[in-house]
Amino acid sequence: MKPTLITIGLLICSNIFMTFAWYAHLKELGNKPWIIAALISWGIALFEYMFQVPANRIGYTVLSIGQLKIIQEVITLSIFVPFSLFYMKEPLKMDYLWAGLCLVGAVYFMFRSKLA
Repeated sequence: MKPTLITIGLLICSNIFMTFAWYAHLKELGNKPWIIAALISWGIALFEYMFQVPANRIGYTVLSIGQLKIIQEVITLSIFVPFSLFYMKEPLKMDYLWAGLCLVGAVYFMFRSKLA
């Protein structure tokens, strides 16, 4: 399998864990002390890093650091929007569309040399 596809797959897994580590405690642990939420979030984040570190190492063999970052940001927004809508029950906002369009521009600029 191509390193870029492996990287994307691993970053998707990483971002699922990252999103839960960063935000799920707001819904699930709101009545617990922050230190409990932090410790649980760190435990979840361990799994994030178990996917993220190999993703970046593999990706860096064929992508620049900037390209890796933009891919990660696109994946983050792609995971965050459904998370916020379905898990956190936040309303859909047009800002998600505008942020997504800005990321499309960022992807273009980071990868345009490969498109020519």
